[in-house]
Formats: sequence, structure tokens, C-alpha cells
Amino acid sequence: MSRPIAESDLEAYLDEALPAEEMARIEQALRGDRRLLERVVELVGRRDAGVHSLGAIWRRNRLSCFTREQLGDYLLRAMEGAEADYVRFHLEAIGCRYCRANLADLEARSRREESGVEERRRRYFQSSAGYLRK
Repeated sequence: MSRPIAESDLEAYLDEALPAEEMARIEQALRGDRRLLERVVELVGRRDAGVHSLGAIWRRNRLSCFTREQLGDYLLRAMEGAEADYVRFHLEAIGCRYCRANLADLEARSRREESGVEERRRRYFQSSAGYLRK
């Protein structure tokens, strides 16, 4: 039997702030459970009325998420100690989709830049090959 879906999970589901597996689990449960769907409709109604919990505000504004600069520091291993441990926890244990997507983008950009550097080096070498003395 699957575990019950908490109110905070539904809030995070509405904010699309859960790992993909958990989003899929809740989506599947919503399709087969009318009472769960009614709970979601009630949550949306409260949001539309301006009723928000502290946790919902925290999640919606991603107050525990990192800036791209901080994630870049983490990627370059320029971050140490407790801060690096917390970023790792946030990415791996919490599974924050926003920070993971930002980190993946930074990694892809880094790989593209590295390949660009190698290409420039190769072209510089080829263009200067006739000018080098032995």
C-alpha cells in the first residue's frame, strides 16, 4: 500500500516542486481518488482566496534554493564544508528540480565552453604551424 499523501505534498505538487517520481505518484493517485481530487480543488480555492501557509510561501518563492552563482561555485568545487554539504543535500536528498535543472544547465555550458577552448587552441596551432621554429 502506498503512503498517504500529506497536505504539504499536495501544495508542493501544485507548485511543481517535487521530484518527478513523486509528481507522477500524486498524479496517478489523483486520477483514481475523488476525495484526493477534492482536497486539491480545496487547496486551489484557498490559494485563489489569498490564504497561504508559511510553508507554501517558502516553497513557492524557493527560499531554500541557491542562486546560479552559488551552484556555479559548487560545480567548480569552490564551495567547502557545511555549505557544500547543504547544497549536496538539497540536490540529492531533497531532489529540488529547480536547482538540479540549473546545475545541469551550468554543467552543459561548462562542457560547451571547454570544447570551444580546445577548438580555438587547435585552430591557433594550425594557423601558426608555419611560423614555429624547430
